Amino acid sequence: MTSFIQDVIADIKKKNIDISQLSFILPSKRAGVFLKHTLAQNTQNTFFAPNILSIEEFVESISDLKYATPVELLFEFYDVYLKNTPKSDVEPFDIFSKWAQLLIQDFNEIDRYLIDSDAIFDYLKAIKEIDHWSLEKDQTTYVKNYLAFWNRLKTYYDVLNNQLIAQKKGYQGLVYREAVNNIEQYIAHDTNKYVFVGFNAFNKAEQTIVQELLQQDLALIYWDIDAVFMKNTHHDASYFTRAHINNWPYFKQHPFNWITTNYKHKKNIEVIGTPKNIGQIKYIGELLDTLRQKNKTLQNTAVVLGDENLLMPLLNSIPEQIDAINITMGLPLKSIPLASLFDELFKLHKTNQNTLYYKDVISILTHQFIKPLFIENAVDYSNLIIEHIQENNVVYLTIDKLKHLSGSKKNIIDLMFSSWENKPEIAIDNCSKLIYSIKDHLSIEKQQNLLALEYLYRFNEVFNSLNALNTTYTHIYSINTLFGLYKELIKSETLDFKGEPLKGLQIMGMLESRVLDFDTVIISSVNEGVLPAGKSNNSFIPFDVKLENGLPTYKEKDAVYTYHFYRLLQRAKTVYIVYNTEPDVLNGGEKSRFITQLEIEKIHELKHIIVAPKVALINEKLKTVKKSPEIINRIKNIASNGFSPSSLTNYIRNPIDFYYQKILKINQYEDVEETVAANTLGNIIHKTLEDFYTPIKQQFLTLEHLKEMKRSIEHTVALHFKAMFKEGDITKGKNLIIFEIAKRYITNFLNQEVEALKNGNTIKIIDLEKSIKTRIFIPELNFEVQLTGSVDRIDEYNGTLRIIDYKSGGVVQGQVEVVDWEDLNTDYKKYSKSFQVLCYAYMLNLENPFNNPVEAGIISFKNLGAGFLKFAKKESTRDKNKQTAITEAVLLAFETELKKLILEICNPELEFIEKEIL
Repeated sequence: MTSFIQDVIADIKKKNIDISQLSFILPSKRAGVFLKHTLAQNTQNTFFAPNILSIEEFVESISDLKYATPVELLFEFYDVYLKNTPKSDVEPFDIFSKWAQLLIQDFNEIDRYLIDSDAIFDYLKAIKEIDHWSLEKDQTTYVKNYLAFWNRLKTYYDVLNNQLIAQKKGYQGLVYREAVNNIEQYIAHDTNKYVFVGFNAFNKAEQTIVQELLQQDLALIYWDIDAVFMKNTHHDASYFTRAHINNWPYFKQHPFNWITTNYKHKKNIEVIGTPKNIGQIKYIGELLDTLRQKNKTLQNTAVVLGDENLLMPLLNSIPEQIDAINITMGLPLKSIPLASLFDELFKLHKTNQNTLYYKDVISILTHQFIKPLFIENAVDYSNLIIEHIQENNVVYLTIDKLKHLSGSKKNIIDLMFSSWENKPEIAIDNCSKLIYSIKDHLSIEKQQNLLALEYLYRFNEVFNSLNALNTTYTHIYSINTLFGLYKELIKSETLDFKGEPLKGLQIMGMLESRVLDFDTVIISSVNEGVLPAGKSNNSFIPFDVKLENGLPTYKEKDAVYTYHFYRLLQRAKTVYIVYNTEPDVLNGGEKSRFITQLEIEKIHELKHIIVAPKVALINEKLKTVKKSPEIINRIKNIASNGFSPSSLTNYIRNPIDFYYQKILKINQYEDVEETVAANTLGNIIHKTLEDFYTPIKQQFLTLEHLKEMKRSIEHTVALHFKAMFKEGDITKGKNLIIFEIAKRYITNFLNQEVEALKNGNTIKIIDLEKSIKTRIFIPELNFEVQLTGSVDRIDEYNGTLRIIDYKSGGVVQGQVEVVDWEDLNTDYKKYSKSFQVLCYAYMLNLENPFNNPVEAGIISFKNLGAGFLKFAKKESTRDKNKQTAITEAVLLAFETELKKLILEICNPELEFIEKEIL
């Protein structure tokens, strides 16, 4: 394949023009690198390289202005806005910046297309007046302000342009308009000959400049368009070229260079559909590996990203064997890991508060760039802080508390967490110092992390820029405003990659492909809404006004991308067009019209492939764990220490959970409780009642006792909340409600006790939170087995011994009734409560055999109206006769099931088998 650049150089040589005396003007800087390389390859003799400029650089040199950065333009515009807007209508900078960027873009378009600014702004003003009924006598304040804004646009435009020109700088459109104004003077003092290479869509200003140079015989121009597109008057790839041929006077007398015939050459084109963006990138990675095996260097191969946000996933998907890579696009700073750190810091300080939310603190302390700063002499102070937060249930922290916990790292805590006082200068200074602290740590630790240092360097530049802007202008008055500017900077600034510019695999966006040709091209994201971008009108200028004044609309923008797409195909031999088969609103629509157009043309045979990830059919199997000798030893150890009723019911619920919690000792992760958890509420109720009833153990309960208890409810509940919820806040929100619920539960319970006494019943408190540990003899086992537990309350109610288990949740009578004893070990949901209370009764009987009538059951604080829910044995589910007494027969029947369960747990032949929880 002969590339377009090679054809241009060959034609210039044929004309016997001294290349050293030429100035090449190209669409992009990237194309200039390839031009130099091609010149070196096609020339045997030594010569001075020609001047090579991008079109933006060339126009800048004519205009005598410098391009202002987007942020500089915003500040200059805000100065203009303040001077030319009534004080009552002035918006703060952070609100202004959101619409000002759009308006600057409109100014840019007006100037690039040399539109009469007075005419278009008067036109806009007239339209808005008609839209908002300005002929009505009584206009609302809103309508008046709205129309006044449109009236001021012309003033904003004129004053901004004058202010920028006075400073010798401008936005792109202004630079282009000034270049047009200066072109005659520039030509008069310039003897260079210019060669314009590979252009397609010129704006009006560029057309004027280029035509003037052509008319003065100071320029050559080489187009790159194929005959197939030129013959088809409806093909958008030639939309601009046809217009130039028809409208430029120069082409009435001079030939048009060139219309080529490369597109019809045989090509291998594959159209690959794959689900989602990541699916496209993974497929491209596999495709590159296949191509590498055929061509180890991947020379003359390009990956063109329709959606440039896929750069990072692509870099992570490129096979390791591919060494030579050149990435033309820069990686936006917002996409690198360090950006998230400063995002977190701004988020923390946007509201100037005295306390810090624990999640924000933990998020910053665990950041990959921050955590190493807190390690000293094998002590990780960040871990100590996090452990303190979790152990003490701290939801909000003060800076003093953090400093107290941070040991010798107080200065780092200060930089990150001390209040910025809503002052941008403090924020910038702290962030800059933090960057240097991270850099110093990398140097001390001798970590040769060059990429991390590059990140730090680029972000240091960002904060230096913010500092310069803050010093020069006075509009950055809050952290919110600073954060908005910071976001703008990291969105536009990039981290540039250093690669092999002329070797191996080339990765680029669609616009970077201008002028360049490759044998093998892979194009991603060829979907509607991406390639082409489709209808969008981010502008203050309505669509019909743009048409009226010759400003570009989505039609022209789509035509630009149509040209670039087809130009990539012109000289390529192998093309892979990849699109997303799963369209959605955010990531584009169905496959692109470009693919449909290729199908309709029928010039090339397309091979269609739908690719789906290889997903192995996974038959979910319930987990099983064999009982190794080590596990059996652990079970023996548990047995000797004592099986508790809760651990046994946990096994009944799911043996694999018993394995994790009791054998492996994997406890549930204890996070900070922002809202009081159910188990914490239950513990507080238990502890409060224990405090109330402990002084009257072995005594009969009296109304005076209960009155005294009721007087202490507020104090005692608060005391236990403090002990268990620790530094958690119970003064507001859900926690305050839960605090009130705890008091209400206890009040209702005591009221129930009062009613029982008033009704002539006697209650004697025997014991509270009684710990039991008893040995159980199982002849089949050759080791000791103990049972252990704690009974919430034992009392005598009218002479009947009651074994009571408190439950803060809801329990109903049916949950403490048994029909078939065998079900105790199988149905956790229905019988776990019965199992627990029977287990307590069984242990108490082993410890001290019952002589009097005994009942066991539950008091449910969510179902206090049901009273004491007694365990009952029934012959059938419909049987209304219930045996509530804990008799010897009941205990023997329970003992049989209990021993079966323990034997199952201890049996080395039986595995721990996961139960399917429905």
